[in-house]
Amino acid sequence: MGSLVAADTGGTFTDLAAFDRETGTVVYSKSLTTYDDLVTGVMDCITKAGVDLRRAELVKFGTTLVINTFVQRNGSKTALIATEGHRDILEIRRGNRTVPFDRHFEREPVLVERDLRFEARERMAADGSVVQPLDEARLRELAQTLQAAGIESIAVSFLNSYINSAHEERAVSLLRELLPDHYIIAGSELTREWYEYERTSTAAANAYVGPKLRDYVRRLDDRLRASGLARPFLLMASNGGVISVERAQQQPGILVESGPVGGCIGAAVYARELGLPNVIAFDMGGTTAKCALIENGQFEVKSPYYVGGIERGFPVRHAVLDIVEVGAGGGSIAWLDPQDRLRVGPQSAGSTPGPAAYGRGGTAATITDANLVLGRVGATSFLGGEMPLDLPAATEAVRRVGEPLGFTGSDGLDEVAHGILALGTITMASAIKEITIERGLDPRQFVLFAFGGGGPLHASTLAKELQIPEVIVPPEPGIFSALGMLLADARIDETQTFLRPLEPAVLPDMETAFRSMAQAIAAALTREVGASGVTVGRSLHLRFKGQRHFVRTAIADDADIAAIRKTFEDIYRQRYGYVEPNSPIEIVSLSVTALADLNGPALDQLRPPAGLGRAGAATTRAVYFQEAGKRVDTPVFKRADLPPGFAAVGPAVIEEYGTSTVVAPGDPFSIGRLGEIRIQCA
Repeated sequence: MGSLVAADTGGTFTDLAAFDRETGTVVYSKSLTTYDDLVTGVMDCITKAGVDLRRAELVKFGTTLVINTFVQRNGSKTALIATEGHRDILEIRRGNRTVPFDRHFEREPVLVERDLRFEARERMAADGSVVQPLDEARLRELAQTLQAAGIESIAVSFLNSYINSAHEERAVSLLRELLPDHYIIAGSELTREWYEYERTSTAAANAYVGPKLRDYVRRLDDRLRASGLARPFLLMASNGGVISVERAQQQPGILVESGPVGGCIGAAVYARELGLPNVIAFDMGGTTAKCALIENGQFEVKSPYYVGGIERGFPVRHAVLDIVEVGAGGGSIAWLDPQDRLRVGPQSAGSTPGPAAYGRGGTAATITDANLVLGRVGATSFLGGEMPLDLPAATEAVRRVGEPLGFTGSDGLDEVAHGILALGTITMASAIKEITIERGLDPRQFVLFAFGGGGPLHASTLAKELQIPEVIVPPEPGIFSALGMLLADARIDETQTFLRPLEPAVLPDMETAFRSMAQAIAAALTREVGASGVTVGRSLHLRFKGQRHFVRTAIADDADIAAIRKTFEDIYRQRYGYVEPNSPIEIVSLSVTALADLNGPALDQLRPPAGLGRAGAATTRAVYFQEAGKRVDTPVFKRADLPPGFAAVGPAVIEEYGTSTVVAPGDPFSIGRLGEIRIQCA
């Protein structure tokens, strides 16, 4: 028996979790993310954890490379080839104004500028029939133009290719023959759904990031093999499952939220094990805070995903776990606007130079600095003492923010530091409201499951802001996304347009299409990851006739029209408050999900060792609490000392490798059977 290894490259830290089947032990490590070469941060974690890759059965990686490439706009030089007359679809977009009352509204620039967007002479009709054959001679001439222009990657997106992809397939085949060193991709290889703009945007986005991901994978593979890894590794996809390296290189955009989803997978597994029907998974890292809903042990997957947000960003049609993300992380910078109003984020200090407390040259005050100044984080216990924090530097950074506002002295310093945290809390609360209240759900009926380096620090305050009654902090929350990846199954999602009315006469055609899709992706999953026992789930994208948007509705294999209608109407009513009885319903798309169990560890195997019996507080320190309005002498516990069944009442700080959990005065807390911290928020 060997080991299972998972690593997550985040915006500030790279985390690793490894489970040894033979000894039943789990090891963790954490290193600063190396932006100049993300592979180095991964290898640092492997070395620090003492993982022997020669014994590794399965290795999984999550990475922020794709999303960072989009945000930083440092992808490859990309060309788009579209149907004649349609090369400006990326610029025209949907033609709507998503922020109607902002006089200065602008969308983010397109990934492919107009001088790199070209036209092919061809045309498919809406029914898939050929209106104009593909002009291959013109395409050959275009290949020479692209070669001369120094193009690195090419996206091909033709009109109506979702229903007949013959022209796209031929164009890509010809271009790959003429330009063998280029990264070339067709929109129909990525999505078989309609919506011309979304398909074109998806093709352009994948081409833009493709060469960079390909280089990353090659460098990672070289380093891993040099260290003894003999097996192929897998990559964490945004849909909540892992995929093969080959599929990731063919569809690089599917890794757009590769890192954050690992923690959501772990939260869903814990929710099922603990019998929690409604959970908000809350992950606060160094750069952002993210949250997702878990209902009945399952999370929602959506498409399209908007890079940069729905208001100003661009869509990619990949299945992405439904995560709401805001710019509030440990590295979020506190600053004053021109009116001398205190603001926090979305700018982040990242890992280089990082918060002032890191002692790496950073001078801006951040949420991490505020936590250190207020005593919520220990200067000598951060990362188990591996990375001492610079309290004087953090104090000076916060002081520089407060002085222009008239806050001086020790009391003023505490007020400013608390103000930084309060603004961060408001931003994070807005994300949770977006996935609950705005969807007709009451956050008071959920449990807040907090992880990430900053999640346990802020969870109690956030829960009180939203009147959430209970907070759960899993073991090793600072490395929980990597731990969640250990638990992840292999997964592939496939969707195709099927625009038909929801009527009994449609069921035979729908069943035929579902079976064909299911057989194809089950075979692909078995072939790509070597897994057996693939299970396939079905969903319909449904809407009332006359609407543009749809609601994803999971259905049973033997569901009839009445059952499908009831499920759809129940979801619609919960989300929007009203359903018009007997209104005609349309099927927009069919969606199938293939899952394969990779035989990951059980939660009992990942449970930390029982407490060492020294359940008393190791030390005390003065910690500022909003509830008290001042600093309070607070017991500081080592989490490893607290056995299951231990219970006490706050205030308290519980320290462990990767983070600290803060319990407010008067709040009862206890250690559960899986080693989780449970806080009852008064």
